[in-house]
Amino acid sequence: MKFFLEITYHGASFYGWQIQKKNISVQETIENCLSFLLKKSIKIIGAGRTDTGVHAIQMFAHFDFYEKKILLYRNFLFKLNSFLPLNIKIINLFTVKKTIHARFTAISRVYEYRISLGKNPFSLDRSWQWLSKKKIKLNTLNKGAKILKRYKNYISFCKKNCNYKTYICNIYNAKWYIKNNILYFNIEANRYLRNMIRSIVGTIIELGIGKITIKDFINIFYAKDRNLAGISAPAKGLFLTKINYPLNIILY
Repeated sequence: MKFFLEITYHGASFYGWQIQKKNISVQETIENCLSFLLKKSIKIIGAGRTDTGVHAIQMFAHFDFYEKKILLYRNFLFKLNSFLPLNIKIINLFTVKKTIHARFTAISRVYEYRISLGKNPFSLDRSWQWLSKKKIKLNTLNKGAKILKRYKNYISFCKKNCNYKTYICNIYNAKWYIKNNILYFNIEANRYLRNMIRSIVGTIIELGIGKITIKDFINIFYAKDRNLAGISAPAKGLFLTKINYPLNIILY
């Protein structure tokens, strides 16, 4: 049977989602706990990959296991969370149709980026601390966000030396807003390239402080050159907040 895990985690202590040879990852941590409890080697497949230091309010992953009763027993979720470290929580566990894939069945993914407008010790590892005297113009940021939906090729915002078959991404929504002295950027797309959101944030912030113009921003898309885009915003401000799937994927 195929099972889905709904997961949330604080990414500061992990070297990203995906398993690595030398560094601890979220995926490896969950796999180790599942394998211990189920007394069988369990491999999970995530809905995407988050980089080192990136957080997830909602992540999904799937795995196969032959016995339904053990996993759906009400104490299993409690036991699993007891074995996991405090910075990872399994919110839900359910069975899905065999054709469902955590990554490829997803329709869209929503991310949020947070910038603390001033020094804030309580959001130190959960936001980009903006300590510059340069004022960020919210209206200009949203002009940049609207431009994102007009273009499809995001190679200029992709980490160098990534060999994708295509650099085409469909951005459905993008918006900036301020709440309680935190600047938020929300973006929804069908897919993302490596480092894409952080590159977009770093570039639009340069637009917001007047370092580049709207014309400069548009030219970055046509240039297809990462060197022309802005800095990559710090990973600690990035959150995967939601993954959308088709309706009726749950089997039971």
